[in-house]
Amino acid sequence: MGTVETNGPQQAQRIASSVPRARIADPSTLGLFSFASTNFVLSMYNATTRGVHHPNVVVGMAIFCGGLAQLLAGMWEFPTGDTFGAVAFSFYGGFWMSYATILIPGSGIVAAYAGNTSELSSALGIFLICWMLVTFFFFIVSFGKNIAFIALFGLLTVTLACLAGGELGGSIASTRAGGMLGLIVSFIAYYVGLSKLLESEVHPPFCLPIGHLHRKND
Repeated sequence: MGTVETNGPQQAQRIASSVPRARIADPSTLGLFSFASTNFVLSMYNATTRGVHHPNVVVGMAIFCGGLAQLLAGMWEFPTGDTFGAVAFSFYGGFWMSYATILIPGSGIVAAYAGNTSELSSALGIFLICWMLVTFFFFIVSFGKNIAFIALFGLLTVTLACLAGGELGGSIASTRAGGMLGLIVSFIAYYVGLSKLLESEVHPPFCLPIGHLHRKND
């Protein structure tokens, strides 16, 4: 009698395990570059570079680069199991989209404060304080990550505090200080993003340290 071949669950499991799995790309670089680029442009405006006082040109970047692209990076971080990256990217994607909505004339948000600039400044100050608080929470968690993240979220917290102070106190100097600090934050985010991008390559030309505080296996 010939042998009877069976396609049982064990054989199916062996076949499935022998099929090479697709490598999942790291979405963190997309999120970091999207945040850094949008924040860089807005920070240049806040620092009144070349006499620019109106930030409306950043609206497009805030919607699609800092907003949509970063939100997608956050969603793609969830399947990787990186809760910190997923929440942070999704959170700041929402920040940029909400900020862009304020600047869009059709939203009617700024128009609702017509003739009452002090009320608008107070509302924006409260808006920025909210984002500063959650950024501070990220700063606390970053102490379990790496030195680059500690610097990024620490300086970003101070940046948002300066911008909020500039709105609440009507201080141009505070807003400009926030712009200058924001530029530093952008360069740190660019650095970490480039480090992640190089790390994802099979044969990177070089590597950039970000000061890991724990081994990856810990």
